[in-house]
Amino acid sequence: MDLRPATAADARDIADVWLRSFSAALPTVRRAHDDDAVRWWFANIVVPQQETWVAVAESTVAGLLVLDGPELAQLYLDLPWRGRGIGDQLVDLAKQLRPDGLTLWTFQINEPAQRFYRRHGFVAVEYTDGQRNEEREPDVRYVWSKAS
Repeated sequence: MDLRPATAADARDIADVWLRSFSAALPTVRRAHDDDAVRWWFANIVVPQQETWVAVAESTVAGLLVLDGPELAQLYLDLPWRGRGIGDQLVDLAKQLRPDGLTLWTFQINEPAQRFYRRHGFVAVEYTDGQRNEEREPDVRYVWSKAS
C-alpha cells in the first residue's frame, strides 16, 4: 500500500472510486451531480485546489482522502479494498497532517461511516436536517482533536 499525494493523472480514477463507493454506501441518497460533473469536479477543483491523497494498491487507486483546511472533506474506498485497514491508514494520515484537529460531515443514514469515525476518536457535535447540503440529506458533523 502506497499513500501519496494525488496528481492530475489520478483525477479520473479518484472520481471513479468516489462514484462507486458513494453508490454502494449510500444507495438511497440522491446524488446532486451526474457522473460527468463529479469527474469534472475532481479534475478541476478537488485535485488541483485541495490536499488530495490516494491509497494505491497493485497499481490501482484503492482509496482517497481529501483535506480542505481542517476539514476531512472526502474519504472513500473502492469496494474491493474495504476492510483491509486502508481507511484506518488514511484517517491516521489526516490526523498526522492536521494535528490541531479535524472536522467532517457524514450523512446520518451512513451508520458504518459514523461507527468508523467514532472508533477513530471523532465526536458528533451537530446534527442537521440536510437543508445545507446539496443532497438535502440529514447529516452529522464530527470533530477530532488530540484532547478528545
